[in-house]
Amino acid sequence: MLTNGYSTSNKMPEIIDKASLKTPVKPISTKVVSSTPGRLRLRVAHSHRQVEKMQHIADVLSANSHINQVKTNVSHGSIVINHDGEDGSLENVLATLKDLGIIFADVTEGNTEAAAGISSAVVDLNQRVKQSTHGAIDLRFLFPLGLASLSLRQLLNKGLQIETIPWYVLAWYAFDSFIKLHGTSQKQSTNDSKGVGGRG
Repeated sequence: MLTNGYSTSNKMPEIIDKASLKTPVKPISTKVVSSTPGRLRLRVAHSHRQVEKMQHIADVLSANSHINQVKTNVSHGSIVINHDGEDGSLENVLATLKDLGIIFADVTEGNTEAAAGISSAVVDLNQRVKQSTHGAIDLRFLFPLGLASLSLRQLLNKGLQIETIPWYVLAWYAFDSFIKLHGTSQKQSTNDSKGVGGRG
């Protein structure tokens, strides 16, 4: 029985219907708190911390032959999975979690489920881009490059169009550039002063 305190699920004698694992489920945002050999600790997003839902997760995990014990805490959204730690064991556990609809993302209290899902998708896409380019390019390079390409296209098609830029936009850029450049020069001067003092 699962309560707000820790509940432990050991090996289940009955076999859970495998067809239930194939049923489409609503994504469950989860964060990996720690992963050590033979032990995986997760934190479930606040919106999924219901007794029935976490009990179902614990029951399905306990039916996995690679898992020795599952401990859950509903109030903290914590799931501790003890597995045999052998080669392929962790991958098997993660595959079971994926079948349950669990996605891994930041689940801090301020993030909504939609935001967590989008964040997870962007991280996954970024990893794919890095792998396909052998680490040479990622989204942090491609996104500004795309914006720069669009700006160049607009420049070639319509010219500078300086007369159409609102005064407050120019004023803001003037203020922002002054603050950033002034702050950089101050920091550099401070570092130079420390360097001179250190030589003495």
